[in-house]
Amino acid sequence: MTDVLLEVSELTMRFGGLLAVDQVAFQVKRDEVFAIIGPNGAGKTTVFNCVGGFYKPSSGNIMMDGKPITGLPSHKVAQQGLVRTFQNVRLFKNLTVLENLLVAQHTRIQTGLLHGLLKLPSYRRSEDEALQRAGDWLDFMGIRQYANREAGNLAYGHQRRLEIARCMITKPRLLMLDEPAAGLNPQEKRELQQLIDQLRKEFDVAVLLIEHDMSLVMGVSDRIMVMENGRPITTGLPAEVRCDPRVIKAYLGEE
Repeated sequence: MTDVLLEVSELTMRFGGLLAVDQVAFQVKRDEVFAIIGPNGAGKTTVFNCVGGFYKPSSGNIMMDGKPITGLPSHKVAQQGLVRTFQNVRLFKNLTVLENLLVAQHTRIQTGLLHGLLKLPSYRRSEDEALQRAGDWLDFMGIRQYANREAGNLAYGHQRRLEIARCMITKPRLLMLDEPAAGLNPQEKRELQQLIDQLRKEFDVAVLLIEHDMSLVMGVSDRIMVMENGRPITTGLPAEVRCDPRVIKAYLGEE
């Protein structure tokens, strides 16, 4: 077993004549928080969509724990332990908070149609375990009191927490967060930073993060890759990236 969980090499994505991502390469280590930043249009989300299986890259390789996942559909990527959230929260908004967490576990419930129809002991046991896991995550996220509320009626910050819980209940090895601080107030952003730290430490999960909020990025990341015009311009520790003249010019701004 190596220290590298995710390895991306020579990743390229074209949309017709548009070169959106050009020869991107990076690694995410086990239990690491790795952030990708850059101005709008830099190619960050396209990289995410390629890694997560929503796009099939034009060329390049994506390896998860030494196994190729390049071009696999998103559900196959998730089976390898890589799950993601979205910039715009995507919950089943007409289902309750609890039901959202139960639906997320459907692939882990090893029972067939006959077991369900007959309510066999194995089905009831599997159902009870799913309810227990859902309850544990509701407690962890501090949203137990909203278990029977429709997800679409939650406050936005709680919807974010539910979306992360829905990912974590599948026991991922790599959690991809697409602008998780978007729409959050300053207090919620501080709580989000604490949550990411807690998830990494308590559940041995690596985090791949896209984010525009520099306070969150600098506070939570182990390493940062900066992109511009579809290509990385530097990768390093937060202190190194903050002081890099290319980053200041391309993204953080200069006088």
